[in-house]
Amino acid sequence: MCRAIHRRDPQRPEFWYLSFTAPHPPVWPLQTYLDLYRDIDIALPVVGEWARDTAALRDAPGHEVELARRALYATLTHIDHQLRVVIGCLREEGLLDNAIIAFTSDHGDMRGDHGRWAKTLMFEMSAEIPLIIVPAEGDGRLEVGNVDDRLTTLYDLMPTLLDMAGISIPASVEGHSLLSRERGEILYGEHWEGDHATHMVRDHRHKLIYYPVGNNLQLFDLDNDRREERDLASCLYGDDLAWVSDGKLVGEPDRDSVPPRHRDLSGQCGIRFV
Repeated sequence: MCRAIHRRDPQRPEFWYLSFTAPHPPVWPLQTYLDLYRDIDIALPVVGEWARDTAALRDAPGHEVELARRALYATLTHIDHQLRVVIGCLREEGLLDNAIIAFTSDHGDMRGDHGRWAKTLMFEMSAEIPLIIVPAEGDGRLEVGNVDDRLTTLYDLMPTLLDMAGISIPASVEGHSLLSRERGEILYGEHWEGDHATHMVRDHRHKLIYYPVGNNLQLFDLDNDRREERDLASCLYGDDLAWVSDGKLVGEPDRDSVPPRHRDLSGQCGIRFV
């Protein structure tokens, strides 16, 4: 990447794309980076109430789980240092102030949480990814240091970069520029087909995951359970229990909607609220 920057055509704008294979398995960090984590306590995976009997975790020796997580962190630190070299190259070439930098990934890694490893799962450790965008100097459309809590996906990245560069966004693009204040309320995702299919829908607080095989649902409250340790899909109580029959959601019979009576003008405020 640094060589490409050095050899650029100074008369033309350029787009540079840098992709690392690491930390994709097999993870093989340099010993010097592994040594950085030698004396640091590594937290063991989180195992939710719903995953206590997961064979994948039970069969993995504890020291191997800890080593795998330690090796992943070491590899990530190595990548961080390589990114510093690229940013330093942009600075030395006098390009940093006029550069737009975007850092992201295509997926996360379960790291043994809930007895799962790697990717393709809709849990946060697999599906949630970093997105850091640094605007060019003087571009006030993105506030430096700002944290944006909007729901977004990778298909929003390309229109965002086009917008920042002053290039028209094609009408066929489904994503939205993050420079706009458009706010998605629901995010949908799916992976694989057939027996391995998984579907997910979430809003800013709750995530619902559906597995067609077995007709299984999982529901998580991400505000209060970020590591998805408690599956709320079966937490029905009181009159809610009538919505389930033979383990399936059946709900209530369809019926005509009756407009409510507002004799008491319940939507109005009295003088005590003034």
